Amino acid sequence: MITNGGTGVHDENSSTRAFDENSSTRAFEEHRGRLRAVAYRMLGSLAEAEDAVQETWLKYSGADVAEVRNLGGWLTTVISRVCLNLLRSRTARREQPMDEAFVPDPVVRPLSEIDPEQEVLQADAVGLALLVVLETLQPAERLAFVLHDLFAVPFDEIAPVVERSTDATRQLASRARRRVRGATPSADPDLGRQRKVLDAFLAAAREGDFDALVAVLDPDIVLRADSGPLLGGAAASKVVRGARPVAEQAITFRQFVPYGRLVLVNDGIGVANLVDGRVQSVMGVTVAGGRITGMYILADPERLARLDPAALGAG
Repeated sequence: MITNGGTGVHDENSSTRAFDENSSTRAFEEHRGRLRAVAYRMLGSLAEAEDAVQETWLKYSGADVAEVRNLGGWLTTVISRVCLNLLRSRTARREQPMDEAFVPDPVVRPLSEIDPEQEVLQADAVGLALLVVLETLQPAERLAFVLHDLFAVPFDEIAPVVERSTDATRQLASRARRRVRGATPSADPDLGRQRKVLDAFLAAAREGDFDALVAVLDPDIVLRADSGPLLGGAAASKVVRGARPVAEQAITFRQFVPYGRLVLVNDGIGVANLVDGRVQSVMGVTVAGGRITGMYILADPERLARLDPAALGAG
């Protein structure tokens, strides 16, 4: 029993408040995973997604939600507005269009997390190829597409967030959908086939076999390497197109192949290079028709420093 100043009077108000706070926290935590997923797809940044979830928590903590019937929908609306503001602020700060070599933050996990008997993509997974295209959309387009096409939120619930009519919001998503379909490469969802192709690529790179590299690369492959900003504001980032130029890049960096380990990168198989216990780069790939059609390499030290090598299965 809790007493008040030793008088023996039960502090029922304090007990009720503690119960309400615990219950409120549990209610929010039940939705945290979905909120993080929404924010990551909206922003393409793990750090910004966490910030958005935290800001949503603060707004939730200070709001009276006793009469809210659909808490999940209410929280989705709140975090959508937070993300939209972040996207608009990001767009306003940019003096130039998004660098074509930009690679969004990858979600990296140990390959051991996949059951070998169920090597198929999860229905809610999202690939780096899609996130790259989403970066080219206007903030309202991105929000409408992500909420409706990826999370099945009705247009009449999205419309107030983007401050448009339901029909105009539908048009936003439709315009975004056309751009996504036109720019996102097709991909083989089978992790086993992906791994076979990636193993062949790594073996050819390790051996310096140029012809074998070209054979496993799609003729129209696009490689994006995002090294982040360097001293003086210059960037070592690059976009390389075509099987032979990409194969030449692989030969150039063949010395790093022994440091690579296969991992899960977003919705597929990828490679994390670890040197002296530090993550030096992460590469995701898109595979279709038995060949690699896209490579997405993040080598930005600042963003890679947020990855825990132990979480990748590194000893």
